Amino acid sequence: MCGICCSVSFSVEHWRKDLKEDLLYNLKRRGPESSKQLLKCYMNYQCVFSGHVLHLRGVLTAQPMEDERGNVFLWNGEVFSGIKVEEIENDTLSSCKSESDIMSLFSEVQGPWSFIYYQASSHSLWFGRDFFGCHSLLWHFNNLDKSFCLSSVGPQTYGVANQWQEVPASGIFRIDLQSAAMAKHVRLQLYPWECISRENATEECSTSLTHVSADLPTFVSVVANEAKLHLGTPISPLNMTLPQAPLATHCSHISSIPFSRETLQVCLTDGHMREVVEKFIDVLSVAVKRRVLCLQRDENLVPNGVLKTGDRKANVAVLFSGGIDSMVIATLADRHIPLGEPVDLLNVAFMTKEKTVPSSRNKRPSKQKNHEMPSEEFSVGTAARGADSPDEKYSVPDRVTGKAGLKELQAVNPSRMWNFVEINVSLEELQQLRRTQISHLVQPLDTVLDDSIGCAVWFASRGTGWLVTQDEVKSYQSSAKVVLTGIGADEQLAGYSRHRVHFRTHGPGGLNKEITMELGRISSRNLGRDDRVIGDHGKEARFPFLNENVVSFLNSLPIWEKANLTLPRGIGEKLILRLAAVELGLTASALLPKWAMQFGSRIAKMENSNEKASDKCGWQVLRMCVIQGFYQREKSVFSTDFESG
Repeated sequence: MCGICCSVSFSVEHWRKDLKEDLLYNLKRRGPESSKQLLKCYMNYQCVFSGHVLHLRGVLTAQPMEDERGNVFLWNGEVFSGIKVEEIENDTLSSCKSESDIMSLFSEVQGPWSFIYYQASSHSLWFGRDFFGCHSLLWHFNNLDKSFCLSSVGPQTYGVANQWQEVPASGIFRIDLQSAAMAKHVRLQLYPWECISRENATEECSTSLTHVSADLPTFVSVVANEAKLHLGTPISPLNMTLPQAPLATHCSHISSIPFSRETLQVCLTDGHMREVVEKFIDVLSVAVKRRVLCLQRDENLVPNGVLKTGDRKANVAVLFSGGIDSMVIATLADRHIPLGEPVDLLNVAFMTKEKTVPSSRNKRPSKQKNHEMPSEEFSVGTAARGADSPDEKYSVPDRVTGKAGLKELQAVNPSRMWNFVEINVSLEELQQLRRTQISHLVQPLDTVLDDSIGCAVWFASRGTGWLVTQDEVKSYQSSAKVVLTGIGADEQLAGYSRHRVHFRTHGPGGLNKEITMELGRISSRNLGRDDRVIGDHGKEARFPFLNENVVSFLNSLPIWEKANLTLPRGIGEKLILRLAAVELGLTASALLPKWAMQFGSRIAKMENSNEKASDKCGWQVLRMCVIQGFYQREKSVFSTDFESG
């Protein structure tokens, strides 16, 4: 994983050799092990390339990479399949003689990526993100000097006239820098992903161009590439087959018994369903394997996988709530991570004004009387007086289910060292670090939901917390550079409550359309934000449920084999994943209903509980009002009284 950036200027008076300090700082946090800059100057344009590397596999290679022809390559990605790892290096791109060669190369890569490639012979700048947009890439166009910048992450602060936006995961873009410099106009040629539904190909491609063009300044235009080339779509189209009979009849053999783990076991007595579930486990297991083995292992590991005497450090962590997604990911990771290597289970909880006491694993905790909110800082000695001390302050739903999930994992493999990391966040710490470190990572997203999830993921992936055992309580800092997350499961398997609403209103056909829409917007709704947030700790987020083969397999199944929303909550949504959990030996977690992270961790209760998820953040509204005020004041719109204030 890397922080990559390219700043392009067409105005000689605005040329500069370095990036702005705050932008450089944020890039270095993503890639702390190697930093390098490269300057390219021509008669009418200048490019500053900046690369910052997090070393995860192979030999550490500094970026940007430049070959003897003057081509420059910046790569932030992982090749898990499709081509040999070394083939994505600069030499291979340099050997691409035509646009179609570049399209063929990136069509074959399987894994998350974003890249920037300068082709010297044609003065072309190529850039883009993978099909799902797993890795962040932002762009910023400056209308004043007609410059622009591409970067994995934005600066600490920016105003109305200096907005950054996500590069749409619509395909690969190319800019002719010579032509742009002469015309004072940036023309983005789009090489889109091949349209999945052939019958609506023209409409899809037109919609893609319209979406990309939105909110761009007037000196920037987006057009289809002149050669009419496209990238090969890496996934199969969604199976839109509708059931011939009502969905309730597909599970009629289990509808007469009480819903429990045995309910799922009865469902697995159907030979076809068991075969489907076993295939799903196989393809997901391979996806997890590639994501936990493609990294540098601890040097203390000996060939038989047992650590020598000394501290055992985890290389892989899981964002862990104890819910069905993280439980299955952790169980499959256990299959492939060397036995002597611990696995960090990162469990985040936010202290609330209301003390909660969980009544059961499957029910929401009941609210108790308000109590004075204690400080997040407590001594090891104080906590050690009772292992329940942290629980009293942070007994949120995800902490309760997380501890229950830990016991299940210990039963599945008691030989594994499972590090359950209790990450406790006070209101004071949240407010301070949100302001100084997190808010700019969430942007350009700006809703209450984005802020809540962004903050929860940032604190969880930081991995700073406590290990609480029967013997002791000690502070802990996760050393894992790879963080596995369950993103993609809810989107594909009807895990959200809105899916039930859609199903009740529009039936299975409407649910299929909703799932198609979910995958189509996941790059802008989730992945860019989470990549920036996790990457800020010098760690890489990896998403097994968004492996191309996993998505293609799930897309091949009819909707009723993935989810049956005629069944109750905790059974019907993500049905195939629950059946897989039973097959893997999991117990109570197979029946846990969906808890959104902002509610399970209780961050949604930290401040203004009356806010809606879609509302603009309070801090963002205030900040934008201040920026807008100064911006307008400079244009002499506001009164003298306002200016003096």
